[in-house]
This record gives sequence, structure tokens and C-alpha cells, in this order.
Amino acid sequence: MASTLLSVNILRSLFCVLGCLMTATLIYTIVTDGLPFRKELLIPWMTTTLIDFYIIVVAIAAWIAYKESNLISAVVWIILLVCLGSITTCAYVVVQLFKLSSQEASQDPMYYVLVRYNSKDDIERKRKFSSVVAARIAFMALSCLMLGALIYTLLTDGSPFRTELLIPWMKALLVDFYIHIVAMSVWVIYKESSSLSAFIWIILFICLGSFTVCTYIVIQLFQLSSQDPLYLVLLNSRSRRKGD
Repeated sequence: MASTLLSVNILRSLFCVLGCLMTATLIYTIVTDGLPFRKELLIPWMTTTLIDFYIIVVAIAAWIAYKESNLISAVVWIILLVCLGSITTCAYVVVQLFKLSSQEASQDPMYYVLVRYNSKDDIERKRKFSSVVAARIAFMALSCLMLGALIYTLLTDGSPFRTELLIPWMKALLVDFYIHIVAMSVWVIYKESSSLSAFIWIILFICLGSFTVCTYIVIQLFQLSSQDPLYLVLLNSRSRRKGD
């Protein structure tokens, strides 16, 4: 119990720090380099990185849309996510962590952070109107989109490992992007029963970004039947039994 409570406090602190880091990065970049809404910033690798970034935003937005029972609240959070990126992600995660009761925090905090509170009737409706197949198709399409963008940019603009690409807004975008990778990595650590497996996936996330994230989500979706409620993809095998 004590270790679980400690992990909750660590996660709260982690996402608070990451949110502050991104806020500081955003303010610093605006002050030193101006606003990002400039055509000259859209160099090929910046465009590809934006695609990479927003594919992960889609995944997080899907979770928020499920998590929020109020449509207006979900829309507001998603708009903030699109506009402010990982600042919103960190804020949302911290809010969810602080909503945990002491009992929830001591039992299975990740379950209660990830899953919306539902009645049995609501769960049954989710079973009936499952969208597992649609989600598989959507994330496979996003994975292919990212792979295509990556290959195209490599062929037309060369390697991304060039110092001239590290303009201020590219650096800020990379910070934003990798904060999201941290969030996805926390989820993978929760999902994977093997530390080695989690480590390999996290390395792939770092190297290949949203392509690997989408691939991971698709693999998890194929572990569900088409009749399962979609939210079960969020949970590890132990918590799925609780969600059933």
C-alpha cells in the first residue's frame, strides 16, 4: 500500500515538473523566437515532426473523450490539448491523479486514472456498441501515415540528424513530443508484465515515435475481441478482469 501511494506521489510530481518544463520552454521560445505561426518554420522535418506529434495527440484525445462523461468538458480539454500539447496532457493527468481517493490510490491507481466511473448498465452499452474494429483500422491508418511521412522525408530531405534543423521551435516541439512519450511510457510500464518488454517498447517509442505508439495500440486492440468494450485496451491483464 505504501509503495502504491508513493508511486502516485511520484507521478503527480513527475507530471507537474514536466508541465512546468513545457510551459517554460513555450514561453522562452515565444520570447526569443516569436510566434510559431510562420510559413518559414515548416521545413520538411518540422512538418514530419508535427505529424508525429499530432498522431500521439489523437491517441491521448481519444482517451480524454472516453474519460470525460461531459461532452463540453471533453471538447474543452481536447481543444486545449491541440493548442497547448503536453502542457494540457500533464495538467489533465495531474488532475486525474489528485481526484483519486485514498482508497483508490492505495489499491490500483492506474486503473482509476485510466477508466471512467461507470455503472453496470453503461458497461453493458459499451459491450454492445464496441468500436474495437474501428479503432484497429484507425490506428493502423495512423501508423501507415507516419511511416509514409517518415520514409518520404528521409528520401526527399535526408537524415534528421543535422544541427541546422534544430531551430528554436523544432527544439520546443521535440520537448513537447517527448513529454508525450514519457506519458505513453508510463502507460506501457503499467501495461507490460515484463520489465524487459516495457523497456524495449519505450526505446522504440523514443526512436520511432508515433509509428511505434500506434503499432503498440493496434497490438493491444488485437488482444481484445470485437465484442469487448474498447476501454479495456487501456488496462493491463490484471485490471481487465476488474473492468469486465
